Amino acid sequence: MNLVNYEAEASILGSVLLEGTLFDHLKVTEEQFASQNHKLIFRAMQQAARKQQTIDLVTVTTNLEDNIEQIGGTTYLLKLAESVPSTESLAHYERLLFEAYRHRKSRELAVNYATKPSDEGLTKLMASLQTYQELGMEKQETDNTDCLKEIANIIFTGEGAAAGFSTSYTDFDNMTGGLQPGELIVFAARPSVGKTAFALNIAAGHCRNQGMSSFFSLEMGKKQLLQRLISAEGTIYNQKWRSLMFSEKDYATAIQAVGEISNWKLSIQEQNRTISDIRASLKKTAYDYPDEKHLAIIDYLQLITPSSKRQRRDLEIGEITRELKLLAMELNIPIVLLSQLSRNVEQRPDKRPIMSDLRESGNIEQDADVIAFLYRDDYYDREAENKNSLEIILAKQRNGPTGIVKLAFFKEFGKFQNLKHRGMREKYEEG
Repeated sequence: MNLVNYEAEASILGSVLLEGTLFDHLKVTEEQFASQNHKLIFRAMQQAARKQQTIDLVTVTTNLEDNIEQIGGTTYLLKLAESVPSTESLAHYERLLFEAYRHRKSRELAVNYATKPSDEGLTKLMASLQTYQELGMEKQETDNTDCLKEIANIIFTGEGAAAGFSTSYTDFDNMTGGLQPGELIVFAARPSVGKTAFALNIAAGHCRNQGMSSFFSLEMGKKQLLQRLISAEGTIYNQKWRSLMFSEKDYATAIQAVGEISNWKLSIQEQNRTISDIRASLKKTAYDYPDEKHLAIIDYLQLITPSSKRQRRDLEIGEITRELKLLAMELNIPIVLLSQLSRNVEQRPDKRPIMSDLRESGNIEQDADVIAFLYRDDYYDREAENKNSLEIILAKQRNGPTGIVKLAFFKEFGKFQNLKHRGMREKYEEG
């Protein structure tokens, strides 16, 4: 592991001395140089740039003032310029410098943590390591011409458009185009409306469509979630997991459901609770399975531990949603994020949620590409006629319409279906 790369530092400074205009294109900063003498030379170049002076041997020598002798005089500056075979390799020198800086800072952070370990210190360490890991690593931007050609091809051929992942809920997919890669999709509801059940149904549907689902559960254990999936897939009453009064038909359908679920590319994670853990896990999955159709689901927002503590909770929530949006874009996957709603909704005659009901909203409205609320009449009125109906209220869609989608929801099985399907309860009773 190279903690210091003096040759790369010298080559960067030498390139600028040969061609002063290159300074404006540098991505490195003074902090990233390990050599104190090189820091002084960089600072002198920076002063010349601020004064709008031509950066060359004369101006750098002048701005160094009394430090000229410390760095080795003009002889050393001449040596820097002469040691560079070509300025065309400047980007390569910068990558080498960033690499050494990342290793140096990572070692420093690890040593500091080792002297005084703690859970909070570990969270900060992981967040800082992630920041340094990404430093200096830039993706190649696509040229405008290439993008315009792709758009023109989509218009004329209908091919090449970004296809969303189907949820299998026809009306929802028709309105949204499915779950779009690169987007942060928020589903919010009051407790016990059906957020987790809905998220599990989405994960299951994606797996059935040959996709890969990563389900981060911050509230329920893996065993409980798998029991819910078996109930939904096998049409088994959820309450039977408590009484264990299973019939022969339950046993048969459960075994069949277990066989199907075991073949899914489904990962249920209950240990990753910090935003740093979630980010690291998703990046590893993207690296290990680059060709899979990857979907991430997080249950739920308010239980995620932020990278750093803030004085206000809404700022922490805003930091989390921003990191998740950037992660969705970086990995080009849809991230489904569940969220609680505040009690404000209980104070109104019409209990249907609105944007201001988002709990500790922070920047949720700004960062999310899609915000949808789950609502059931029978949640508030036990005598409601539509006991098996749930509304998905699309309150925000950055690239599409808003409106209401209705699904059939059979909460005794934790199963969602399109309204055109037969009732699951009747189907169960018939066997």
